[in-house]
Amino acid sequence: MDHRERMIAGLPYRAWLDGLPQQRLEAKKKLYVFNNTPPEEQDTSMALLEGLLGRVGKNPWVEPIFRCDYGSNISVGDNFYANYNLTILDIAPVTIGNNVMIAPNVSIFTAGHPVHPQARNSGYEYGRPITIGNNVWIGGGAILLPGVTIGDNTVIAAGSVVGRDVPAGVVAGGNPCRVIREITDADRDFYWKNLPFDVEDYLDPNTTL
Repeated sequence: MDHRERMIAGLPYRAWLDGLPQQRLEAKKKLYVFNNTPPEEQDTSMALLEGLLGRVGKNPWVEPIFRCDYGSNISVGDNFYANYNLTILDIAPVTIGNNVMIAPNVSIFTAGHPVHPQARNSGYEYGRPITIGNNVWIGGGAILLPGVTIGDNTVIAAGSVVGRDVPAGVVAGGNPCRVIREITDADRDFYWKNLPFDVEDYLDPNTTL
């Protein structure tokens, strides 16, 4: 097993071996072009994104600046939207479901290092996969740490540090991130706190809790 295979398997590996620096360089080249594409060339931007990521669903949109390590370890579903300054350290697989919205300055970190300085200075590091379910909204400045899973239909509050799994259908927030409350059908008719929708077409018939 070479060090790239060890990396994907979540085992200790060294990031300067077995072609990994070259793969990161290729990703940086693609990111440079993506992040500097003129804003009116939307089709070009999305084609570049599809050439960078491992899997891209229908109707993606990622605002620049976007950063990642490899890109090939990232999978996003349909209707994925990421606002400015998304950073994904995709040492391990990052799997993102359908209808996921990510606010500005979110960081998704699969990468980690040993706690003990002797082990850390040996150059070994590791990655643990991150999974984000369907219909998830991640608020601005949130940080997702290695190995976490976020369930379907969940909202992560702005500024949260997510170090443990978050179940489906909840609002969660804080440092460390904890469940604040469940999301229920009573939330459906309000667009913010206790303010009701004043339009008739705000419900997607294809989306259920």
